[in-house]
Order: sequence, then structure tokens, then C-alpha cells
Amino acid sequence: MLDIALTISLTLVLMAILMNTFRLTIGPDLPDRVLALDTMYVNSIALIVLMGLWLNTKTYFEAALLIAMLGFISTVAICKYILRGDIIE
Repeated sequence: MLDIALTISLTLVLMAILMNTFRLTIGPDLPDRVLALDTMYVNSIALIVLMGLWLNTKTYFEAALLIAMLGFISTVAICKYILRGDIIE
């Protein structure tokens, strides 16, 4: 039962990443692209956690935490750059 749930979840998360990629490339404005990139970070974290459950290893959870920290910091940096023109002021 768990294998079926993981397979369905992996498929849905991969479809969400593909839709985020579409919005990232086609997005009409820069804020739409930033939002698509941020959502892609969240979906990639979900994908890595699901892979960790599927392969039954703890290494993937540490990688997901690392991507979560980097995703948050990069989103804040991009938003500061869009609003102010520089990151560190």
C-alpha cells in the first residue's frame, strides 16, 4: 500500500515541477518567475523527502533541509534585488 501511495505522490510532485518549469520559462512578469522558482524549491524538497521514504534512507532528509535553507535565502536575496537593486545595503 505504501508503494502505491509513494508512486502516486512522486508522479504528482513531478507533474507539479513540470508545471513550475513551464511558468518559470513563460511567466509574463519577473515576480511570477520568482514565485515559480520558490514553488519549485518547495516541490523539490517534497520530491527529495518522498525519494528518502521510497529508498528508506536518512541521507535524503538532510539534503532536503539543506535545499530548504538555500531556497529561503535565495528567495529573500532575489526579492531584495528586485525591490532595491542590490542585495546587501
